[in-house]
Amino acid sequence: MPNISKRGLEMPASPIRRLVPFSEDAKSRGITVYHLNIGQPDIKTPEVAIEAMNKLKIKTIEYSHSAGIESYRRKLVEYYKNLGINIDKNQILVTTGGSEAISLTFLSCMDPGDEVIVPEPFYANYYGFATAASIKVVPVASSIDDGFALPAIGEIEKMITPRTKAIFICNPNNPTGYLYSREELEQLRDVVKKHKLYLFSDEVYRDFCYTDKPHMSVMHLEGIEQNTVMIDSVSKKYSECGLRIGMMVSKNRDIIDTALKFAQARLSPPSLGQIAAEASLDTPASYFKEVHKEYIKRRDFLVEGLNKIPGVYTPVPKGAFYTVARLPVDNADKFCQWILSDFSYKNQTVMMAPASGFYTTPGKGIDEVRIAYVLNIENLKNAIETLEKALEAYPGRK
Repeated sequence: MPNISKRGLEMPASPIRRLVPFSEDAKSRGITVYHLNIGQPDIKTPEVAIEAMNKLKIKTIEYSHSAGIESYRRKLVEYYKNLGINIDKNQILVTTGGSEAISLTFLSCMDPGDEVIVPEPFYANYYGFATAASIKVVPVASSIDDGFALPAIGEIEKMITPRTKAIFICNPNNPTGYLYSREELEQLRDVVKKHKLYLFSDEVYRDFCYTDKPHMSVMHLEGIEQNTVMIDSVSKKYSECGLRIGMMVSKNRDIIDTALKFAQARLSPPSLGQIAAEASLDTPASYFKEVHKEYIKRRDFLVEGLNKIPGVYTPVPKGAFYTVARLPVDNADKFCQWILSDFSYKNQTVMMAPASGFYTTPGKGIDEVRIAYVLNIENLKNAIETLEKALEAYPGRK
């Protein structure tokens, strides 16, 4: 029998979805599972998107342009202009989710064996995309003790080697909820400029910022316009995860032109998804205002509830809708499986993502979990109560 590819063997399993069989088994036993493991909001999708789908009258669902439907890209230009990002339609590539935007960025900008520096912990799928592209992720450590702030610039510079090609950030951050400041971004700009690197920025959570200061994009940084690539998506801001529509944005035309060649090979992003995504750009401001208020309520409720549990600590996230919590357990991977397979309280249990899967440094995150506060307050209340009882009963409690 032929061997599985080395790339396939090195591909990591998702810490977000790896425990799904245990969740399904719990549900088959009649247990309610509160899904705090994945960033799937329970917020309603904007009505304008649903209406666009319901009113659709077409006889054939055709391929779109490989870069995305032109009317959608033109409308995105206006959307970004309102954010102070001035681009044209040819500097936008519509992708199959933010995931494909990341993959195309890696494939277009980096060669096999090149290195990308990423603050750790980071969104687990970055490592999967990097593995598929045969590039090396070089982690630079951040800590729960200071809220996962950007590591000192000097520490990042220490990681730079002749094979380093890029620095990759997520702002606001998944999984930590950290929001990078203007000062931190300007420090990154200086390093990128000094060492002639790319700066990739995943900004799909820009609409979820909980500070007085507005979100700052890498597209706002002056002097490195040809070095930056911004990743965006409709999944979170419009609660449209299943549309699978993302964007790759750069003022570097060589990057976009190169990515377009890969995009042509996959033909086109989802046509129906683009129709709904284009309609979503007409979502009223009141929608975002209400969603923003709701997530602040959920964040505050969750953080307060977690920190009241003996031995549990989580910082206050400044953005996105995740937090990383430290638990008094010997091994969070084992605990997250045990709570699904061997525990329930009031016929309920909780599914979380072990944080070790968001690190590549061995031993890191062993007692941490990522929790997504994407459920309503009542469900969060039940989940927190269940988690507290589980920690009391867990055989491996520290």
